Amino acid sequence: MTFRETVIHTLRRKSEQRIPSLLLRYGNNARRTVEDAIDRSGRRQERLERLGRHRVEDAVNQQTNLGWVTGDRIESFPIGPMGRHDLLAGLHRALRPRSYFEIGVHRGAGLALAATRSIGVDPAPIISQPLGDDVKVYEETSDDFFARSDAFAHFEGLPVDLGFIDGMHLSEFALRDFMNLEKHMAKTGVIVFDDMLPRNSLEAYRTRRTRWWAGDVYKVTEILRKWRPDLVLLPVNTNPTGTLVVLGCDPDSRVLDDAYEELETYCITPDPQHVASEWTRRESAVDPRELLASPAWQLLLQIRDGESDPDRLPEALEQLRSLAPMR
Repeated sequence: MTFRETVIHTLRRKSEQRIPSLLLRYGNNARRTVEDAIDRSGRRQERLERLGRHRVEDAVNQQTNLGWVTGDRIESFPIGPMGRHDLLAGLHRALRPRSYFEIGVHRGAGLALAATRSIGVDPAPIISQPLGDDVKVYEETSDDFFARSDAFAHFEGLPVDLGFIDGMHLSEFALRDFMNLEKHMAKTGVIVFDDMLPRNSLEAYRTRRTRWWAGDVYKVTEILRKWRPDLVLLPVNTNPTGTLVVLGCDPDSRVLDDAYEELETYCITPDPQHVASEWTRRESAVDPRELLASPAWQLLLQIRDGESDPDRLPEALEQLRSLAPMR
């Protein structure tokens, strides 16, 4: 019996014990629901086998098999008024990007927002919704993608206007993704990171122990603050685990490349992670509604499209940098 067959057999045996009571409560829909769950689990195990990963801690998109820790109190903070994909949708409207790039496709919710030429990268995507006609998905790791000589050929020379990093939830991976992506960004471009505001220290563990998992990607903000003060860094209060919007990219910068070995050592600090209250309480996070309403986006568009002086770029960035944190 293969690994996949073993998993399905075990789930099916356990589910059959519950189906009679479920049928009494919910009718025949219960059996279909259980069968659908078994099928989804089997398909996922098949994908992991294809990748050579048999342990949940080896999977890129980890699920719920480690055993969750409960009782770690979520810090008090203003509840975010929107989720990460709402923020992304707003940025698509504000920026009208000519090109969109995403790491961590998963089910395709982010890529589905794009109405432009797009690239998605994920070693095990499970796309469940229709994508645009001009989308190319690479089923590989981001490191492998960036190693390609023709990585961005789909954009036919266009720089990246909007990028979304939501890949492996470990800071050294996210940092490398930023370093590699920045080299292809437009000067007026925007990079968004997901999972940047863990709500407690457990959500920030490098080994997943919670249902909602941010990992230690928040360290990227700390690194960029110290090593790249030229960037505009805007933590954004989105649900559930926050985002970071980065502007002012410099494709020619090699500061992070030169310091990478030192930065990687900082990133791989073993668990437990001790997260500053600035992140868990979202003390520096801006309101996504105020961010999207900023007049700076219109100025950025005008600069990008040659309708305004490129020397006004610092003015647009300063408008965004000056946004006040949510209270």
